[in-house]
Amino acid sequence: MRVKIYQINSNRDKAHFRFSNLAETTKLMQGNGVDSSLYDEVFNAELGTGDLEEIYTKFNIERHPLHRGDSLSVSDVVVTDQGAYFCDSSGFEKIDFDESKTQKPDDLMRVLYVEPGKVPYEAEIRNTLEGMQRAVCDGLIEPIFMDDGCVLVGNEEAKLLGMKGNRHLDGGGIIAGSFFICGDAGEDFRSLTDDEVQKYMDKYAEPEDISDEETQSDIGFTIYGL
Repeated sequence: MRVKIYQINSNRDKAHFRFSNLAETTKLMQGNGVDSSLYDEVFNAELGTGDLEEIYTKFNIERHPLHRGDSLSVSDVVVTDQGAYFCDSSGFEKIDFDESKTQKPDDLMRVLYVEPGKVPYEAEIRNTLEGMQRAVCDGLIEPIFMDDGCVLVGNEEAKLLGMKGNRHLDGGGIIAGSFFICGDAGEDFRSLTDDEVQKYMDKYAEPEDISDEETQSDIGFTIYGL
């Protein structure tokens, strides 16, 4: 299920709405509801759950590699296929929320994200070294350049860290841990085109069942390309 999380941007929050519960927010807004224009999108990805309490727990205990914000807290908004929900002092309240008025960073890069055992999906990450490292679970990035202008970027130490095997590579070997596909712009990386997204969506459509033993036995292989 696609889940999006929005948090108030402190620079635009002149009236200090952030961390206010829904009753306080409604009072400050004189009954006009939540001001969507104060919010930034900080997460937009596929999760294995749409349960709000599970999402709250997950984003306060675990750190999702595509999450660009802070721990989930009061005043944050979670959007699922059931609607938009305000994180209140106790639980969640469904609200009207205009996502078109929200903002997000200018340096986001469109990628295809592939997690072990899951179907790939389109996502956005910050086109910075820190953003790319975070996307591969806070590790050193390992770019594998393809001959079609795309790049597979994984965690260089994934196998040493015991991450699960993800996909077999065409040139031999296994890539472990989450990885993403982006475009090659010479000295930098770039967003994927529609055709590139579809190409790699099809290529990695089927999750692979790779045992830990097989993944660990692949340590030491040199990968030259796909």
